[in-house]
Amino acid sequence: MTILAIDTSNYTLGVALVEENQVLGEYMTNLKKNHSIRVMPAIQTLMRDCDRVPADLTKVVVAKGPGSYTGVRIGVTIAKTLAWTLKIPLVGVSSLEILASGTGRYFDGYVSPLFDARRGQVYTGLYQYKNGELLTVEQDQLIMLVDWAQYLTKMDRPILFVGNDLSIHQQKIAEILGSKGVFAALTEHNPRPSVLALLGQNQTEEDVHSFVPNYIRLAEAEAKWLEAKGKILKGQD
Repeated sequence: MTILAIDTSNYTLGVALVEENQVLGEYMTNLKKNHSIRVMPAIQTLMRDCDRVPADLTKVVVAKGPGSYTGVRIGVTIAKTLAWTLKIPLVGVSSLEILASGTGRYFDGYVSPLFDARRGQVYTGLYQYKNGELLTVEQDQLIMLVDWAQYLTKMDRPILFVGNDLSIHQQKIAEILGSKGVFAALTEHNPRPSVLALLGQNQTEEDVHSFVPNYIRLAEAEAKWLEAKGKILKGQD
């Protein structure tokens, strides 16, 4: 099995090739640059360097969000196109789960990956490793950081926080959780595309045509459009 993993859900752009539980190659950057321009050349370079062609691929795994609306759409669109064209399975994995899996395996507690969602909000969830398996303790959600930290004070074990946006909220987390809040090392904040590939290798495949990203919330423009539409329809009653 040769898996291509694609993650453009946040600033980190990552692609990986994993074959029979071996990481053949991995490309990753954390730059505020246009993923739509860079992701396909990254895939092509990686496959060429690993001496693989599209026909060798047997599965595509993509980070399905939450994260940047544009970034998530880019990765999902490319993954769907490749899966449909090559007639191979497509799997979507939570962008937060990738972070949790990459850091939590050897941590004796819970893992809370997070992405900043502005206005004091974060995308986050709660995960824990048990017997070598990553379990979801709390589903991915959009929540005020202060409310989330207050909720975590009742947990019976320390919580490891990870993510490139952690610096925005670290002080507040430390104030609320004290020593119960643990912060991942600098080198652990980028989600690894090879981890994404391994997470998706045994997951149930998606229907290529109906698969959509998990934004958790609507884009602001879409929410305003629906609100305006609702007002218009209400006025017609």
